[in-house]
Amino acid sequence: MSIFDNSIQEMQFKYPELFWALFLLLIPIFIHLFQLRRFKKTPFTNVKFLKKVVSESRQSNTLKKWLLLFTRMLLLIAFIFAFAQPFFAEKSALKQKETVIYLDDSFSMQLKEESTTLLENAVQELIKNLPKTERFSLFTNAKTCRNTTIQDIQNELLALSTGSKQLKLNEIQLKGKTLFSSDIATDKNLIILSDFQQLMASTQTDSLLNVHSHWVALRGKEVKNVSIDSAYIESETSENLNLSVNLSGSGAIENIPVSLFNGETLIAKTSASFNESKKGTANFSIPKNEAFDGKIEISDSGLTYDNLLYFTVGEKEKIKVLNVGDVQNRFLARIFTKDEFIFSATELKTLNYSNLANQHLIILNNLQQIPASLTTGLKAFTDNGGHLSIIPATEIDLNSYNLLTSNYASTTLLQKVQNEREITNISFSHPLYQNVFEKNVTNFQYPKTNEFYKIKTGASTALAFQGNEPFLVGGKSFFLFTASLSNQNSNFINSPLVVPTFYNMAIGSLKLASLYSVLGQSVSIDVSTSLAQDDILKLKKGDYEFIPRQQSLSNKVALSFNESLQEDGSYAILQNEKPIKNISFNYNRNESNLSYLNITEQKMASTSTSISSLFETIEKDNSVTELWKWFVILALALLFIEVLIQKYLK
Repeated sequence: MSIFDNSIQEMQFKYPELFWALFLLLIPIFIHLFQLRRFKKTPFTNVKFLKKVVSESRQSNTLKKWLLLFTRMLLLIAFIFAFAQPFFAEKSALKQKETVIYLDDSFSMQLKEESTTLLENAVQELIKNLPKTERFSLFTNAKTCRNTTIQDIQNELLALSTGSKQLKLNEIQLKGKTLFSSDIATDKNLIILSDFQQLMASTQTDSLLNVHSHWVALRGKEVKNVSIDSAYIESETSENLNLSVNLSGSGAIENIPVSLFNGETLIAKTSASFNESKKGTANFSIPKNEAFDGKIEISDSGLTYDNLLYFTVGEKEKIKVLNVGDVQNRFLARIFTKDEFIFSATELKTLNYSNLANQHLIILNNLQQIPASLTTGLKAFTDNGGHLSIIPATEIDLNSYNLLTSNYASTTLLQKVQNEREITNISFSHPLYQNVFEKNVTNFQYPKTNEFYKIKTGASTALAFQGNEPFLVGGKSFFLFTASLSNQNSNFINSPLVVPTFYNMAIGSLKLASLYSVLGQSVSIDVSTSLAQDDILKLKKGDYEFIPRQQSLSNKVALSFNESLQEDGSYAILQNEKPIKNISFNYNRNESNLSYLNITEQKMASTSTSISSLFETIEKDNSVTELWKWFVILALALLFIEVLIQKYLK
């Protein structure tokens, strides 16, 4: 396939204005047609012989004249053409060139071809095939070099390493478009060098206007890889945690050894076998209630970034939950067990207001009236990151309740409805229930209430009655039930919903770090500590230090990670240079699945099998074949022919 589909090859001239010299052809014509030389008469005795000689001489002279005329005219034409410098070239070869190259440096380019990776081969091919002085722009998933030469960025390319970022095809085209000039007269070429994984596909990928796209698929001869996909605590005993590790593979896979480290110390080693779907599992046992800086490692000849998975098991921080009001009903104490929570209950009259700031979740349970002083304290508590849940009594003082609830999504309790209703609608997308149900439940034994309060609120609904009247509303730090949960009014505390509802309320009040987080995803972690003024928390791994985005609250510090952290591993959280706890981050495993796009089916770009073949085709289509030397040779040949005519034609 030609690099330039619409190009047409034709003879062109560097100095076409010299063709005015073709008027000089009139000079030999005039000389040959209007020469004034006359034949001399010589007397002969034999008139017959004289006539024959005169006739033959005139014919011979006429032939010689015409041959010399044509030879000299062709000689002059050849010289004029030579000075006009004719050449053959594609129309596009005469335009000024703009070249933009995308070089894929994502993790999938770690796949090896012979002894080097696909990325290293691509860099070497670019250095070998790009003209040393040609200017171009080059960008990767993370870097951009504008208007440069291969000599200027050679060392930078040789030091290029793979990373977790991967642009989609439409993003590559949009990025490439910004690197071209706005000059419509230039010939623009976008070269994409990648392995074209399936995850690069985008819903809308159209060819760029006035830009020639060229795709080179860089693929290894053998597509084979084993990846550590995930790890999780499958079960636990009184002394140990049972850790399960999931693996997956591509290509021909045999059993593979899996190693477990605590820091740099090898703890255990096992073998993972794979089923027909190329999924494997390995299991380990680790001590419970001990800090464990875990690392799982495999040896694999494919991609290297997915051969390690870091995780952290630390001393579990207990979440503080305070129940204010009804202390007789023990259902909350059964939910908030001692191994995960510090649960306390107090009646309103014995409440110590100074203890509010130390809690993570406060539940107002079955209060008939909320004092104004408590409203002020709870407002300050939630403003400093605390979470609040309200369960009204059967009979309440609406004014005192609304004084508190109006601070949260403008929530107002209205009149009471004395009508038995079933709680039938579950918002499965609500944060409280996102990971509770494997599938949407339809045949559920619904709890019910005898009476409830109508409300007006801007908060989202988690549970609702028939007719979509809210039963539980709330969001980040505030939750409100619209009915009393006393046994006389509702059987909700006996339903399967009660445990995940209150458990997730408490878990959300202190976002504890999981075994590990995935880099590039939005992650929030709460650390139970208090910071002095101008004090900060930072992360450290070896010599690398990183200060995350953080919000200091009264009894915790909220850390946020987005795309700023780039390197996987286990990090220590430091406060005043002292480690508080460890957290772990791992790369996303999306690129471990070595499945590729069939780029030969697309019509928006030309395709090549290698970088060298692409540049050979580009060089061929941009080449200029000069012809002036051949016209000089033709002129010399005609000059020699004229000499021969003069000498040998009598």
